[in-house]
Amino acid sequence: MRKIMFKLNDVLLLVVVFGGFLVFGFSENIKGPAIPRMQADFNLDEGQLGMLLALNSLGYLAACTFTSALSRRIGIKWTGIGAFASMAIAGVLMHAAQGYGFLSASYFLMYIGNGMLEIGLAIMAARIFIRNTGTMMNLAHFFYGLSSIVAPLIAASMMGWQLPGGGMLGWRGMYLIMLSLAVLPIIPSLWGKFPEEERHETGEQTSYRSLLRDRIAWLIVAILSFGVVSELAVGSWLVNFLEKAYGWSMGDASGMLSLFFLFFTLARLFLGPVTDRIGYTRSVMIFAAFSGICSLAAILIGERGAILFAIAGAGIAPIYPTVMAMIAKRYPKGTDTAITFTVTLMGIASVIGNLFIGYVIEFVRGLFGEGEGGSAPGQLIGMQAGYVFIALMALLCAACCAVLFVLLRRRGEVV
Repeated sequence: MRKIMFKLNDVLLLVVVFGGFLVFGFSENIKGPAIPRMQADFNLDEGQLGMLLALNSLGYLAACTFTSALSRRIGIKWTGIGAFASMAIAGVLMHAAQGYGFLSASYFLMYIGNGMLEIGLAIMAARIFIRNTGTMMNLAHFFYGLSSIVAPLIAASMMGWQLPGGGMLGWRGMYLIMLSLAVLPIIPSLWGKFPEEERHETGEQTSYRSLLRDRIAWLIVAILSFGVVSELAVGSWLVNFLEKAYGWSMGDASGMLSLFFLFFTLARLFLGPVTDRIGYTRSVMIFAAFSGICSLAAILIGERGAILFAIAGAGIAPIYPTVMAMIAKRYPKGTDTAITFTVTLMGIASVIGNLFIGYVIEFVRGLFGEGEGGSAPGQLIGMQAGYVFIALMALLCAACCAVLFVLLRRRGEVV
């Protein structure tokens, strides 16, 4: 009977983690079709819209600062439940929002929940996946990629649903329904028994002070930051690049982005076992280099090589989950602290990095000037420069990983 209960608990924990990543992917990626409707309903100018979107990063970073401490105080189980509950409540508040301030507060709460969920799921996964960590981390993040692919399509479809009393569901109803899905993982969370962080009686426990003095910790921050900037930038800039550099239609450019996410999601599904076999540090180095080289080759070849932009997704996809596995193995005495330290600094770097891409494009465009209607040479070269920056981020990720690999091999501590 005890053996059966143990297996049942394993299933419950897997449902929470995998279901949590599904919900996370939905909540992050349904905003694309909704934002233009929200802007129209509240008559927001671009500055107000920018402020609303800036709350994403602010709420996320705020959650990163306290989630680890909260999990130590009340346990990872209740921290996860709190994250899911805050997202569901945010959906109710967004549905009821009648003004810009109320909407902004609701959005902030949603991203507090998202930040708590990202840190919480990473901590849960590090404690649960003690064997084949790379495989299981990549599999868990596969569910995030899966929901990310379909989220914009589902959101756009739902907003057009006709209600029985007349009218359409709209963005309010869509957010209410989609964020209400966060309630579902709470059910297995209540039944499941989560492993708490191991307390080692011997050896120094990982602390923020020790991480600040640790060269390896800073290298891991750099690796994750460069990798995530490159990953997120593709979603923000690929469609824009293909439309403005090559004159593609929105449908064709969006199709290439979908193909990128397909390679991205399949890589997380199938490349996890590779990371366990050849090691996490070596894996990230190879995958990041592959992604950067694919993106650079696509730019050099021109429009005929555009498929390489999508193939690059197979290289960039395993970086985040594999770095999480690396942290779990490198810092067993304080994994929660190490994850919070790394992801918080990564979040700051990703905001700066994505802003910098826009300035690179504008600066290079200004240097070369524009033809009529924003045509070449300035427009094309500016967009190419921005995408070269994205590719260089992946290559810098690989370079930092090479430095880390050499440093760890000298110490006999390669993971």
